Amino acid sequence: MSQHALRTEEKEDLEQITKSLSVHDLPPPNTKRWVVRRKAAVVAGVRNGVLSLKEACERYNLSVEEFLSWEKLIERHGIGALRTTRLQRYRQAETGVHAKND
Repeated sequence: MSQHALRTEEKEDLEQITKSLSVHDLPPPNTKRWVVRRKAAVVAGVRNGVLSLKEACERYNLSVEEFLSWEKLIERHGIGALRTTRLQRYRQAETGVHAKND
């Protein structure tokens, strides 16, 4: 699958998540396993005014920096960047620092 096709698919996924989003569509407050869709739903919830940034951070025990990093990754690379296996790659690209086995 091409990079463009992947980005288009991720954009459609994000649109599906944000469509008619309500507080009932958000992950439960006791969420421990943060998969891509759950992170994207929280970001979409804040963007759409379902809850404030402060409420999201309190509800999910997140730091503002962690939430903002999710938002930044979505904006720059699409929701696929929220996968934990890709976080390090994107962060290295942004800082210019690469692991020895790159």
